[in-house]
Amino acid sequence: MEKRGVMGASKVKEPLYVCVYVPEFPTQALLRLRPDLARSPVVVLAGDPPLEQVCSANAQAFKLGVMQGMTRAELDSFTGLCVLRRSEAEERSASTALLGVAAAFTPRIEVQAAQTSTFVMVLDMTGTTRIFGPAPQAISSIARACTAVRFSVQLAASANLHTAVCIAPAARKAPVIVPIDQERECLRSLPLSALNLTAQQADTLTLWGLHTLGELAGLPEIDLVVRLGQEGKRLWLLSRGEHPHLMVPEEPAFTLEEFLAFDAPIEILDSLLFVFGPMLDQLLARAQNHAFALASVTVKLGLDGGGEHERTIKPALPVLQRDVLLKLLHLDLQAHPPSAGVMSIFLHAEPGDRSKVQLGLFAPQLPEALRLDVTLARIAAMVGEERVGRARLLDTHRSDGFAMERFVVPERTAKQSAATRHAVALRRCRPPLDLSVQQEGQRLTAFSLQGKRYTVQEAYGPWRKSGDWWTSEVWSHEEWDVRATDKAEDTLLCLISHDLLRHHWQLEALYD
Repeated sequence: MEKRGVMGASKVKEPLYVCVYVPEFPTQALLRLRPDLARSPVVVLAGDPPLEQVCSANAQAFKLGVMQGMTRAELDSFTGLCVLRRSEAEERSASTALLGVAAAFTPRIEVQAAQTSTFVMVLDMTGTTRIFGPAPQAISSIARACTAVRFSVQLAASANLHTAVCIAPAARKAPVIVPIDQERECLRSLPLSALNLTAQQADTLTLWGLHTLGELAGLPEIDLVVRLGQEGKRLWLLSRGEHPHLMVPEEPAFTLEEFLAFDAPIEILDSLLFVFGPMLDQLLARAQNHAFALASVTVKLGLDGGGEHERTIKPALPVLQRDVLLKLLHLDLQAHPPSAGVMSIFLHAEPGDRSKVQLGLFAPQLPEALRLDVTLARIAAMVGEERVGRARLLDTHRSDGFAMERFVVPERTAKQSAATRHAVALRRCRPPLDLSVQQEGQRLTAFSLQGKRYTVQEAYGPWRKSGDWWTSEVWSHEEWDVRATDKAEDTLLCLISHDLLRHHWQLEALYD
C-alpha cells in the first residue's frame, strides 16, 4: 500500500486532506518536556491508586512486554521501567502545540475523535500547492514541523478525508499518499478496527465473518442497510473511501504556554533550570513557526503546600536565543527564590516581532541588547534591581530629581549624536562631598575639600532654587559654578551648593 501510494503521488488531485496521527499521545505529551527519558522505557498510568492501569507507553516499554491495562503491581516485575502519571494539563499543552504547528500550513484543521491513547487531526491542504509544493513536499514539511516540537507522527494524504484517517494508523514506516480514485483499493487490506467501530458493531461484523474493510465493502449495499440501518450504509461508504465529509475547522487561539508537573517537590534551582531548557525549546520552536520571537516569559511555580511564585522576564528586544532566556530566568529566580519546593511549572510567553535594531551609519555603536540584558541582570542580582537601569529626570529642580527605570535601547539619530558630541559633561557626586567654604561678603574666596585647600579664581552665582514648600521636605539652595586651583596649580571646575535651611556647603558635581 505504501509503495503504491508513493508511486501514485503525481496523480493526487484536489482536494487534498492530510491526516496527522500521533500514537501513544499521553506518553509523547510527557516525554516532549523530558528529553532525558527519550531512550528509556516509559509507561503512563491513569486512574486512582491503587487501581491505576497502563494507558500508554513508548516503544522501548512495549519491547519489554508491557501491555495496555497492566496494573502497578504487574509493572513491578520489569526492571529499568520509568513510570509516570497521566497529566491532562500537559496533554492540553501538547495538543495546543500540535494545532499551532498545523496552523502554520492551513487554517482549516479538524480534530478527529480517537482512542484515548491517540491524537488525530486532519489538515485541509486544498489550494496550497503553490505555497508548500506538491503533496509529497507538503507532507515532508509537516513531518519536520512536528518533529521540531518533539512529536513522532504518522501521516497519510487522500482526496477523501475518512480514507486519510483510516490509513494513517497503518503508515508506520513512511507517509502514505493515496492516488485519486484508488481509495477502495488502498483500504482493502485494513482491519475493521480502522473504522473506530462501537463494541456492538464490531461484534456484529465479526459474527458475520468479516475481518477487513475489503470484505465489508464487498457486501450488497441494500442488504447491509436492511440489517444495520443508515449506520450500516455509513460504514459501507467508509470502507470504500466514498463517504463525504463536511469539515468543521477548529479555531485554536495562538498561545505560547507549557506546563509540567512533578511527583515530588524540587528545591534546587539548578534542577529547575534543567527543566526550563526543554520547555523554552518548545516555546521557541512554536514561535518560530509563526515568524515570532519571545518578547517576555512569565513563570508560575506551583509550590508545595499550595500557593504560587510568579516572575516575569522581559528582554530589551524580542529574542530567539534559548541561552539568553535561560540565563535571565536563572538570575531572576536566584534573586527572588520561591518560598517552598516546586511542584509544577507553568510558562507563558508573549510573542514579539523578530526585528533588528537599525543604527545610523555615523551613529556611535551601542551595546548589544541581548548581552546587555544579561549583564544588567547580573549587576541587579548583586546591587539590587532598584539601582540598575538608566536615569529618568523628574519634573523638579532638585539636584537629585531623578528616578531609575528599566534600560531600553534608545532611538538616536546621527544628527542628534553629532549635536551632543561636544557638550560639557556634568558628573554628579553620589553622595555630595562636604566642604568648608570661606567668604568675603557674598563672594567665595576659598574652600577645603578632603584635606586639600583650593583658591577660588572665578565664581558665577549664586543661582537660587527652592521647592516642595508645601511638604515637610521643603528645600532651598544656592549654587555656584566655580573654577578653583590648589597649591600645585591644578584646576578644578565644579558646582558648589549651599543649603540655606541647614547652612551646609557641599560639592555637588564636577565639570569635564
